Amino acid sequence: MKTLLLEYAAYHIWANEQLYGCIKNLNEESWTKEITSSFPSLLKTLLHMWDAESLWWQRIQGKTEMFIPSKNFHEHPLKGAEALLMQGHVWKEWLESTSEAKLNEVFSYTNLKGLSYESSYSHLLMHLFNHGTYHRGQLVTILRQLGVTDIPATDFIVWSRGLNK
Repeated sequence: MKTLLLEYAAYHIWANEQLYGCIKNLNEESWTKEITSSFPSLLKTLLHMWDAESLWWQRIQGKTEMFIPSKNFHEHPLKGAEALLMQGHVWKEWLESTSEAKLNEVFSYTNLKGLSYESSYSHLLMHLFNHGTYHRGQLVTILRQLGVTDIPATDFIVWSRGLNK
């Protein structure tokens, strides 16, 4: 399980970096332009992704008071995208130092609505990487609606082909 999750962690970072390369030169209007999607803009989608990864990180650290990064985010949009990239590296480093046995352990947490749950660390990571894939698809849709045509492929198979070079 750990080997598979490490591959997904590496893929997750790579895919986020591919989209970062695509969006880093957008003008500020493009970041905040309202588009019909789950979240109303490119920036809000990226901030949601960062919030989710940060909240899960805080949960496994045992925090009970959650800090939601987007609540007080007033910096240039690229800073949010860069924070998301850094959070992905934090997850990968944690996973590299975590034992296979630990990944099967169950931990308890409370969601933002105050409901208590239990999940294994491996299921959390599968959710986290899947969540990233889901929202990267939304980012691509938003980018297309903004008129961006040079969008890199971020499919897992594209990443995996690079392993054989």
